[in-house]
Amino acid sequence: FLATCIEILKNCRSLFLSGHVGFDSLPDQLVNKSIHQGFCFNILSIGETGIGKSTLIDTLFNTSFDDHVSTHFQPNVRLKAQTYELQESNVRLKLTIVNTVGFGDQINKDDRSPIVDYIDAQFEAYLQEELKIKRSLYNYHDTRIHVCLYFISPTGHSLKTLDLLTMKNLDSKVNIIPVIAKADTISKSELQKFKIKIMSELVSNGVQIYQFPTDDESIAKINATMNGHLPFAVVGSTEELKIGNKVVKARQYPWGIVQVENENHCDFVKLREMLICTNMEDLREQTHMRHYELYRRCKLEEMGFRDTGPENKPVREDITKTFHNFEDIHFCDTSCMHSSFLYIFFKDFDYTTENKYKLKERKKEYQERIKSATKKKKRERNMIKILGSHDHNDFDQSKKDKSLKKDNLHSLFFVLIPKTEAVLLLAFRI
Repeated sequence: FLATCIEILKNCRSLFLSGHVGFDSLPDQLVNKSIHQGFCFNILSIGETGIGKSTLIDTLFNTSFDDHVSTHFQPNVRLKAQTYELQESNVRLKLTIVNTVGFGDQINKDDRSPIVDYIDAQFEAYLQEELKIKRSLYNYHDTRIHVCLYFISPTGHSLKTLDLLTMKNLDSKVNIIPVIAKADTISKSELQKFKIKIMSELVSNGVQIYQFPTDDESIAKINATMNGHLPFAVVGSTEELKIGNKVVKARQYPWGIVQVENENHCDFVKLREMLICTNMEDLREQTHMRHYELYRRCKLEEMGFRDTGPENKPVREDITKTFHNFEDIHFCDTSCMHSSFLYIFFKDFDYTTENKYKLKERKKEYQERIKSATKKKKRERNMIKILGSHDHNDFDQSKKDKSLKKDNLHSLFFVLIPKTEAVLLLAFRI
């Protein structure tokens, strides 16, 4: 297929227009459509409790999100998502902020598991929407995570094991931008050494963080420069102070003031420029084209779909064949379940039938005994009629003996038949 496309491109000719046609307005059409539809952007903030995640998000978007204080009494990590509608000029943005509650509170290396599960769940929801016969991706609320702001404690030494394990598990699923929180708590020299140490540990452990793209000439230079400043050392604050003739966001300390938007004090401006102003669309594209595509490919391969064989040769299998394979497997599983059910059913049925047959035989035996006793009694009566000379008392005594024998015979029958079988006999109404 690729060779065919290349051949088609080689045979494509370039022509010149003799006049204006109008398809030069396609970019404007795309812009108008995007503005009308609006945009969505989803941020995942990971960091320890009290490290300043909510404050930094408020500072980034220059607003105050109504983020209620979460309890930290539960032993496991919980993810709390809040969606907000923002508008700047005529551009609407649906912003979703996902916060990790309780991350790092306990000494538990499995704290990353709920985060991985949440990201996969958003990919799965989008995949299920794509696989629908009647899709509505145009107005579908995309909840896939576009960027992960990973907050690192300003220890000045090295990354924690939990940080390395978490970022290693997430780098193939989300765009990670590491930030050093509360950068005003360490000196500039310590901060610079800490940055170098962090990047060295990330590289040595094979953690792939998001690199600002340099393929676009218009932003290649600034992005390449900003890649050298990672991880960003940030300070967040919603407090406004008047410095000179300006009102700025800052933090007041006994020894001085730290201005959030002063690049000599922290990297907040660099983070906002790279995250929102320059590379927000690239983060969205990377999420769809790289991370989601990897998840989608793995899922489809699990379902039996594939493009290449063991030797990377194209495999041209009909989709119908794959679905037939699924039907066969499903039918086989269903047949096994059905056969197991029938085996149990007929086993019980055979047991009941056997008991029923035994009851019939015992009833037949009982009826034969009654019939034999009746015949014997009839013969005795005939003998009494013939032997009329017998004494009347002897006749009464003989009658009592016969009645006693009959009662003994009935008692013998109910001793032979268990109570449960007698109940079954009545139930079957034989």
